Amino acid sequence: MRHICFFQALICGWISAAVLAWSQAPPSNPNPAPPSELVLAGGTLVDVTNWGRSARDQPDSIVVISEGKIVAAGSRADVPIPKGARVIDCTGKYLIPGLVDGFAGMNSQGQASAFLYMGVTTVVASADDRRGHIDRNANPSPHLYLLDSIGSTDNWSLLIGESAWAAKLREGAHPAELNPEDTARQLTDTARLGTRVVLLGGDLTAPNTQWIIAHAHQIGLVTYGEFISTPYTVGIEAGVDVLLHMSRYELGLVPDELLRPLVDDPYGSAATTAYDYSMHLPTNDQHVRNYAQFIATRHAALMPTFSIYFSRLPGHRNLWHEPAAALLDPAGLFDPPDRATGELNYPLPSWTRHLPAAAQRWMEESQRKKDEQAALHLWEINQTIFASYPHYLAASGAPVMGSMPGISEHTELEMLVRLGLSPREALAAATNNYALQFGWNELGLIAPGRRADILVLDSDPTTNVWNTRRIATLIVDGNILDREALLRERK
Repeated sequence: MRHICFFQALICGWISAAVLAWSQAPPSNPNPAPPSELVLAGGTLVDVTNWGRSARDQPDSIVVISEGKIVAAGSRADVPIPKGARVIDCTGKYLIPGLVDGFAGMNSQGQASAFLYMGVTTVVASADDRRGHIDRNANPSPHLYLLDSIGSTDNWSLLIGESAWAAKLREGAHPAELNPEDTARQLTDTARLGTRVVLLGGDLTAPNTQWIIAHAHQIGLVTYGEFISTPYTVGIEAGVDVLLHMSRYELGLVPDELLRPLVDDPYGSAATTAYDYSMHLPTNDQHVRNYAQFIATRHAALMPTFSIYFSRLPGHRNLWHEPAAALLDPAGLFDPPDRATGELNYPLPSWTRHLPAAAQRWMEESQRKKDEQAALHLWEINQTIFASYPHYLAASGAPVMGSMPGISEHTELEMLVRLGLSPREALAAATNNYALQFGWNELGLIAPGRRADILVLDSDPTTNVWNTRRIATLIVDGNILDREALLRERK
């Protein structure tokens, strides 16, 4: 019995000692030490500075990443590897910043995953009747920089859901200008939502365009111009940041007598006449060369979105064969190409159903040829514009008219090289040019202080821009993403 009492006392003593020790132990640290740094060692840092005109690549580099940011980048001799860091051997590989798509929609998880799979880590995202609503709940997702229309009615505005704006922004048959007071409030309110870019559309007249550009810049908003009522010379002189779409900035070639009617008729017969004039202008005409020189000596950069015309230009391929295309639901694409052929579809009016099959095929082929000739004419005008060497920004315009999220960012790079840019200059157009043109100094370079969005490539992208697709490691916000797992994401 005494032995039992002895062991009971001993056990109680152990329990008391344990409780006392626990009560005296320091509390758990509410701010645990940050995870160890991630280091990319031995790869070549590709230089995309100075609009892609510099070529000071850094072989055998060290890149140190911590808490989603790049904290050091340079030669192995200059950058020590922190003790305890996780090191990825990048010997024989090439490091570039994550790609930026400067104008696209993203309406589903599948599209978000397709962007990431193709190395697009930042998207300037637009919502409209062709691109649908932006899926801001997608996870994983590229960084979304929101774009909003400004100065006119628009059913797809980011503000349309707010009670103060629902009635004011409701669009009729065509957009209509807002008054100056409403436009001023709209700028403030859309910036409050986190908007980074404002789009100046076709209905804005010259005084409003000039006012909006000046005031948007005062509050740090970037301006994209897709002008019709405003002459392109006015928008460019006012300091617009981007001329959007190669099928739009051609209006800068139209003479004044055809531009004046556009103030009152930006979407009707006057616009048809103006576009028809530009489509018949010789592509190497002196007016084209003068316009190109005017653009090149001003602030505006060109964002041609060649990818929207990729399927109508020579040398295209079937984009459905891309692995990332498996992530895309055709229902989320506007006018997607045919899955079997990769060609655009040209539906005929319902009345043609009664015609013989041969007649229908002839009509479809006629439409195709006319469309391809128009695209080729626009392309040739852009070749003349390129000769003056303006600044370029890469954007796909996806997912409309045959373009596809993520995939078409790479067709854009291909088209920029076909136009005449070097592979390095095309790569800069999708990375650091955005920092230079917009002041977005959080992205675009592998340098201290920049966001750790990095692509580790198996081959040199400066010798062949196709190598930008050969992604060995995808890093977003300092986190390594499993690309193959992305292919299994839901649409």
